[in-house]
Amino acid sequence: MTESPAERLKALPKADRDRFVASLTDAEADALIYDWRGFLARPEQLAPEGNWSTWLINAGRGFGKTEAGAQWVKERVEAGSRSIALIAETQKDLEEVMVARLLSIYPDGQKPTARFKPVRITWPNGAVALGYNGTEPDQLRGPEFDAAWVDELAKYKRARQTWDMLQFTMRAGNDPRVIVTTTPRPIPVLREIIASDRSVVTRGSTFDNASNLPAQFLEDLKNRYGNTRLGRQELEAEMLDDLPGALWTREMFDAHRLKEAPEMRRVVVAVDPSGTGGADDNGDDIGIVVAGLGIDGRGYVLADRTCKLSPDGWGRRAVAAYHEFKADRIVAERNFGGAMVEHVIRTVDRGISYKEVTASRGKVARSEPIAALYEQGRVSHVGGLADLEDQMCLIGQDGYIGEGSPDRADALVWAITELMTKSQPKTTTTTVKGLY
Repeated sequence: MTESPAERLKALPKADRDRFVASLTDAEADALIYDWRGFLARPEQLAPEGNWSTWLINAGRGFGKTEAGAQWVKERVEAGSRSIALIAETQKDLEEVMVARLLSIYPDGQKPTARFKPVRITWPNGAVALGYNGTEPDQLRGPEFDAAWVDELAKYKRARQTWDMLQFTMRAGNDPRVIVTTTPRPIPVLREIIASDRSVVTRGSTFDNASNLPAQFLEDLKNRYGNTRLGRQELEAEMLDDLPGALWTREMFDAHRLKEAPEMRRVVVAVDPSGTGGADDNGDDIGIVVAGLGIDGRGYVLADRTCKLSPDGWGRRAVAAYHEFKADRIVAERNFGGAMVEHVIRTVDRGISYKEVTASRGKVARSEPIAALYEQGRVSHVGGLADLEDQMCLIGQDGYIGEGSPDRADALVWAITELMTKSQPKTTTTTVKGLY
């Protein structure tokens, strides 16, 4: 069997490769440039064998994730896929990164045709790829796909909603599959993908692709970011548990976690409202957190009852928590709809003790004194509060980097503020009504 140019080139010592390339005909050189499996790809850029649903390439910048994603789509089309979803963080990323790279891997005369706004790529064999972005997950209602490429999922503001909506669309063909190419960030949905037995994970570093990156560029990165948290995340693709500069760390929770709470001096239920009308819209969750002040003067987070329900539904849940924990007050932020929150609560139970506050400071400023209490070891979490703790660990000096709004964390801040701070955030309106 005659060896291909790629096979012959790989077999040569490095010193002889330039001469060999110079000896190739134009046709052979073109074949080499577009020979992904035979010449261009590193083994870790090729799809693994096996019966998986999601292939996650969780790798550092410059690893070659985008190239691997585009080449995987090309191979899926050649293998028979006919309906493909392309999802980027933004429309700009979709067009300038994903679509541009996908078109670049074809020789002239073989490229699929591309249309923009909305993105639609059509191959000569009839396969079609449709483009979406991570800011509008509801775009994914309706279509169905047999393949999908999701790029930089960890950066999406609505990563959870986008990922969930995509799962409902993966129902075409006999073997629908998804590739996710991303630099890691410690968001819950990425952790779930990694933990799933239907996922395979490829991990890699920027430096795995050193042969295709400028030596001075790599040296500068090592000098500037080597042995730093940012370098470990962006270059080495480590999934760091804590956000650099986060107001809360997991150690703060674990060091003081209890199985049972002691006797309480006070208990409050805090509500962080949103504009949601219920489970079927794009609004954020309603944060509902129960916290208490123990007779020992310490704070205790007792429960997280956050939900995405209609006003009647979340109102009943908040009132149920009030009675279950024998709370003495519901504290709620006045934002959406003015007095709507109080009206919802009192419609369920008119006798509730209720306090309404309107913050004049931003979320980070309100959170900092509460985070200081955790740092001093003065607040304990009772039992597991994983979703709440995930949100808290994603709040830093620049704000919240997680999905949607930190509704649970906001409710917690209001609860601990009410219980443990003498100087509460400035409010434009404060009312106390009811039995208290």
